[in-house]
Amino acid sequence: MRGHVNPQSKMFSYFSPDDRVPARHPLRSIKSYTDAALKAIRPTLDGMYSDMGRPSIPPERLLKAQLLIALYSVRSDRLFCETLDYNILFRWFLDMSLEEPAFDASTFSKNRERLAREEVALKFFDAVVRQARRLELLSDEHFSVDGTLIEAWASMKSFRPKDGGGSGPDAGGDRDFKGERRRNDTHASTSDPEAKLLRKAAGKEAKLCFAGHGLMDNRHGLMTDVALTVSVEVTEPQAALAMITRQRRKHLRPKSVGGDKGYHTQQFVTGLREHGTAAHVAFMEARNVGLGEGVRESAGYRASQIVRKRIEQFWGWGKTVGGLRKTRLRGVRRNAPLLALNGAAYNLLRISRLCPATG
Repeated sequence: MRGHVNPQSKMFSYFSPDDRVPARHPLRSIKSYTDAALKAIRPTLDGMYSDMGRPSIPPERLLKAQLLIALYSVRSDRLFCETLDYNILFRWFLDMSLEEPAFDASTFSKNRERLAREEVALKFFDAVVRQARRLELLSDEHFSVDGTLIEAWASMKSFRPKDGGGSGPDAGGDRDFKGERRRNDTHASTSDPEAKLLRKAAGKEAKLCFAGHGLMDNRHGLMTDVALTVSVEVTEPQAALAMITRQRRKHLRPKSVGGDKGYHTQQFVTGLREHGTAAHVAFMEARNVGLGEGVRESAGYRASQIVRKRIEQFWGWGKTVGGLRKTRLRGVRRNAPLLALNGAAYNLLRISRLCPATG
């Protein structure tokens, strides 16, 4: 019998968003771990708001929205709010009913400074790491460290002399850089002054960018720390040592740390030795600083050099899926929470696969 379309909608609806989400949907496990992490930082969230005035959008909802933006590669806050109007899965993840109106994209902008001031994103990331430790997915044995360049959302045309000089615009209205040598000590971006000009390697084009840093536990490839810095004033070894010091405050004491050739420096090797940590960094003949033959020939060193490459999966996922290919905001302070939430989303995705939540 042929079916027919009935354009007359029903007056009442008797289902909740939870009824439409499959029982084995991957987001169910992620939601369970996310809610547990948000519960752990609730005292911080409660202290950010006054007891008087008009109720705001719950900060838990804003953080979970940023996770969805990273997990589903939503290109902007505005597009997410538009999608939220009709996407039942997103509404279910944010604990919103079908009748509740979607919030405006300006809510992210209005609350971003408040969340950054209390380092909420980093505290949420740490809460996710603590969950992984309780599930025995982390160890304090072997870690890997790596950095990457994250392109700033600033045009090269905004990179102008600090003294206001330089050539003027040509007839087409564009800036003419012919014959002009541009350097970070004499030029700065008018769009994002903290973005610095840097090239990834010889022969590559120079771009305005920031530096992202990550520390990974080798057991299951989970990120235990992330950081965002300017790209030319803080070196990769300096940022790595700061993250390793922070691990000790979280009761994680790495026995060894692997890294690429960029970490084979006297500063990094000596700093690790002061922490009682072995340096399993890629060896460079021109920089023979503390890596003896015994270390390089050990089984642990060879294993670290193989496993350390797994950290590239995080940067690859972050740039192709999580939205880290380019920054969306200005400055280190505003973009650092986005990197932390990207790290939390990546960890939640891996934890949900390693230990699917039940119930």
